[in-house]
Amino acid sequence: MVDFSGIKIAVDFDGTIVEHEYPSIGKEKLFAFQTLKELEKLGARLILWTFRAGKELDEAVEYCRKNGIEFYAVNKNYPEEIFDETVSRKIDADIYIDDKNVGGFPGWSGVWQILTPYNSQQQEAEKKIASARKNIFKKLLP
Repeated sequence: MVDFSGIKIAVDFDGTIVEHEYPSIGKEKLFAFQTLKELEKLGARLILWTFRAGKELDEAVEYCRKNGIEFYAVNKNYPEEIFDETVSRKIDADIYIDDKNVGGFPGWSGVWQILTPYNSQQQEAEKKIASARKNIFKKLLP
């Protein structure tokens, strides 16, 4: 299984977690919360990185909370960060998931396949190799 321990993933809200209906909250994108929950289970630190502010931001955070996602930070690099105009506002993350990516948003199943490309294939290959090794040793050692 892939280990995302300590990996920070910045995730956009409108157009990425939900359909773009700003300032309203759009319909959930297929597999959005399932994928985010799996990434959390693998150790990822999720940061909500969105244009939203004030009431609209609070609504987005609450929507995600009701769907089982509690972000490590919201529009910040870490929870305790205080806005400082002398510091870059770019979020310090290892991975950015946004509908404005070059090539567009691949969908959440596409995100999962990009981030964990060998996961299921690797597990199947490892099972086959282990089975083949057992069979070889059975033949060699009566």
